[in-house]
Amino acid sequence: MSESSKPPQPAPPPVPTSADVARRAGVSRATVSYVLNNAEAVRISEPTRRRVREAAEELGYVPHAAARSLRAGHTRIVLLPTPHVSIGPLYSTFLNELQWALRRLDYTVVQYGSLGLGGDEAVRAWAELRPVAVISLGEITLTSHNVATLKRAGARAVITMGPVGVPGAHALVMDQQEVGVRAAAHLVERGRRRIGVVVPREQGLELFSAPRLAGARSVAGAEVEALPMAYTEESAAELAARWRGLGLEAVFAYNDEYAMLLMRALQDEGLRVPEEVAVIGADDLLVGRLLRPRLSTVRIEMPTGDHLASLVDHAVREPSEVTERHDLMAAEAVHREST
Repeated sequence: MSESSKPPQPAPPPVPTSADVARRAGVSRATVSYVLNNAEAVRISEPTRRRVREAAEELGYVPHAAARSLRAGHTRIVLLPTPHVSIGPLYSTFLNELQWALRRLDYTVVQYGSLGLGGDEAVRAWAELRPVAVISLGEITLTSHNVATLKRAGARAVITMGPVGVPGAHALVMDQQEVGVRAAAHLVERGRRRIGVVVPREQGLELFSAPRLAGARSVAGAEVEALPMAYTEESAAELAARWRGLGLEAVFAYNDEYAMLLMRALQDEGLRVPEEVAVIGADDLLVGRLLRPRLSTVRIEMPTGDHLASLVDHAVREPSEVTERHDLMAAEAVHREST
């Protein structure tokens, strides 16, 4: 069939507008805008709100984010760079709660995959989206220059999560060193002084593992040896096979997942836990309580997603050159059968 003989293609249906919604609902375009943008300063009856929402749904109308941003002078995007590696169930749950809480505050959370991007390059890519706030987990090291770049692009708040702050950004400090202190002190109190500390071989976890190792080394009476191990059965088996030659009495694994993997390998080598090797992890995962022996751990108290979302919202609503520091974590050792 020639091009000229092909039947004409139907024209795409017109994109519905707020004027269409207003006509169907019998209200003004301003009322449509107030309702669909959740404007709290304007009093609109619930029946009217319901009528507008029903009209928008029937027509398939969706507000234009760019137009909304132009009216407001900023977007409602909170940019959350995605972690390059798995950071464990505890932190994944926390970040999920944060995203739900921000959504309830009418923010749009955009997860940005920055794998392979350096600091300046990543920040320029983030800035292109014109986020109203950026929450950096610390995998990409930011500088004061990077913070200034984001603010020039419209970010009202830059928030960093990690062991240290960045000039110009609000700091949500998570003291990972305290986790190592609690774990090593727990072992020393039980007479275990020669302690191995499992350090993940996986790239990207140094932000957590390095301060945990430093914390363990700071405990009086602890003789600490770093033990690199990948999160694989093969790596755990290799470490367990040479355990007797290390002369260690206990091990603090990076987290419960690494602890469980190594404990199984140690048992496969015929080593008794805790008689010959005391084992402690971190994060207090439920599955650790189902093991035999039950896994000792460091329980980490994290803030709720609602609490952190309110801090972000406050920083956006009242931007200031004066930055704030919030300490987010508390840690305590939990004694169970493996120690």
